[in-house]
Amino acid sequence: MIRLTRRVFPALAASLVFTLSAPTVIAQEPTPGPTWSQEDTVRIVQQVQKKLAGLTNLGVFDWLTFGIHGKTLVLKGFASRPTLKSDAERAVKGIQGIDAVDNQIEVLPYSPMDDRIRAEVYNRIYTQPSLRKYNANQGNLGRAIGPGAGVALAAGGITNSPPMGFHAIHIIVKNGNVTLYGVVLNQMDSSIAGMQANSAPGAFSVDNDLIVQGSASKPKEK
Repeated sequence: MIRLTRRVFPALAASLVFTLSAPTVIAQEPTPGPTWSQEDTVRIVQQVQKKLAGLTNLGVFDWLTFGIHGKTLVLKGFASRPTLKSDAERAVKGIQGIDAVDNQIEVLPYSPMDDRIRAEVYNRIYTQPSLRKYNANQGNLGRAIGPGAGVALAAGGITNSPPMGFHAIHIIVKNGNVTLYGVVLNQMDSSIAGMQANSAPGAFSVDNDLIVQGSASKPKEK
């Protein structure tokens, strides 16, 4: 499978987009035939990007990527709600040229403990002055969910009522383990986000997979 895309943060744009660039094309195994022409590949990638970015229930606690295997589109990533997995597949399967959709998106288990960790990590990251620019809400979880909704309330149902709007740093929590995905402007912001996530009570581990804009990859931070 050839992995073609990764969600990126486009210079503080107001919405998330997916981009295709040379550093993110990673050959994982030989691509089986038949394949699309270069022109069709570019068209299909752009259409998939647009469809996935337009999902109204794709939020800060989800992370989606996709790749191509022959003429099969492979969806990967993590969904905090089962509806996102099915909605993502439904959004792309009608694109002309795609023969099949292999939906490998992992639905994260429902867990009140994980919800509490999501709330804690979210607030620790997005209330940091240097990181507020990565959040359209520019506030804590209570403000993002609605008036009067504090962390305690959010922890009881944050998966079903996630913060809305643009978030460059995505927070994936599974069985108490946290992974940060997204693209930030500089290494300092990546380090601050990692430190803030590590300070969240209840988190068993934190993997910082944030990428600095313009860099092909970065080492993980614990």
